[in-house]
Amino acid sequence: MDKFVIRGGNPLMGVIRVSGAKNSALPCMAAALLTEDEVTLENIPKVRDIETERRLLESMGADVALREGEAQDQTTISCRKLSDPVARYEIVKTMRASSLVLGPLIARMGMARVAMPGGCAIGGRPIDLHIKALEKMGAAIAQEHGYLEARVDAGNGAGRLHGAHLVFDRITVTGTEDLLMAAVLAEGETLMENCAREPEVVDLAALLTAMGAKIAGAGTATMRVEGVTSLHGARYRINPDRIEAGTFLMAGAITGGDLTVANCNPAHLGAAIAKLREAGVQVDVLSEDAVRVRAAGRLVAAGISTEEYPGFPTDMQAQYMALATQAEGVSLVRENIFENRFMHVQELVRMGANIKVEGSMATVRGPARLSAAAVMCSDLRASASLVLAGLVAEGESIIDRVYHMDRGYERFEEKLVGVGAQIQRMGNVFAPREAQAVVG
Repeated sequence: MDKFVIRGGNPLMGVIRVSGAKNSALPCMAAALLTEDEVTLENIPKVRDIETERRLLESMGADVALREGEAQDQTTISCRKLSDPVARYEIVKTMRASSLVLGPLIARMGMARVAMPGGCAIGGRPIDLHIKALEKMGAAIAQEHGYLEARVDAGNGAGRLHGAHLVFDRITVTGTEDLLMAAVLAEGETLMENCAREPEVVDLAALLTAMGAKIAGAGTATMRVEGVTSLHGARYRINPDRIEAGTFLMAGAITGGDLTVANCNPAHLGAAIAKLREAGVQVDVLSEDAVRVRAAGRLVAAGISTEEYPGFPTDMQAQYMALATQAEGVSLVRENIFENRFMHVQELVRMGANIKVEGSMATVRGPARLSAAAVMCSDLRASASLVLAGLVAEGESIIDRVYHMDRGYERFEEKLVGVGAQIQRMGNVFAPREAQAVVG
């Protein structure tokens, strides 16, 4: 099992480039199920969740071809012959986004059998919102043996979903994306209210529009979809990963470095940039695709409260908590999205952090003198927080179970080594590389 060995104390200096957004790429890959034509996606990150999605699509009969190049990575997906509309548990058990294929499979095939999602153990993401909405659109859905079985009957064969007025009980990114894909091939108009506004939803809507869908209101709380009878192929470039960009901004800040994060979209980082500035970090937006962070004295305490976009993202909460351990004063960190997303706290405490948790609130007192320890990753973003802590801890830290990180960060340790971090991967690597990242 892979682990990172990190020696702290080096400020990060230079330029680090962000990969494509994993959370955009996954629904966009699922959208290829909606057409018989080829869909080509550019700027796809090479991470474990993408590999899982590729295996999932291929198991259904799709052809998935990856072409790597210096300028971009692209994946071409052809779902002309879908022989088996089943998302099997043995494939999706490590990926939380498995439910994303439910909507497009029902929309195109009139049937689907999808294993319940797996992935990070950070709390419940009830799929009942998907089920209720699909039933309102005419699908019959049953749950048994860990699978959702859905069908739209039309007398003697598979039928077509119909438009409906859908109001989400609470904001859900995956639910918005799944139902959006179902609605684009439904008969009539679908009105969706209380939708997620995340850039990843906008990314998906842009791809679907390029494929011939009729969507209004993407990026707002209300979307209106006029169903069409078929979609065609398209080529689309995935947005940069805003969570990876935010992670690197915090890495530069916590180490007191001078780091430029390139190939990002500053417009998607508003909440993170504002909070870093409040914490005493000098942040300069250099261009439409680059942000620079520099030490401007001591970090100062600043609280956060996670919210749906455009609020402070839950996927940056753990990384920000690592930063808060080095800030002078008391930072209050409230987690409003997932009820079990403080599992990194006990590991940070092992390294010397002063953190107390009461319910959904964590109180962080700093600055704490972090020292090297052997710690264990519990989920994707917790992994990043432990790496950030290791970058400033005294001595040599060992971060175990970094396969969680491989689900969502591309060549994470190699990118950090390139800007001065002392970090080395030990054990079996996720994907073949010409050379291991070495201690810088």
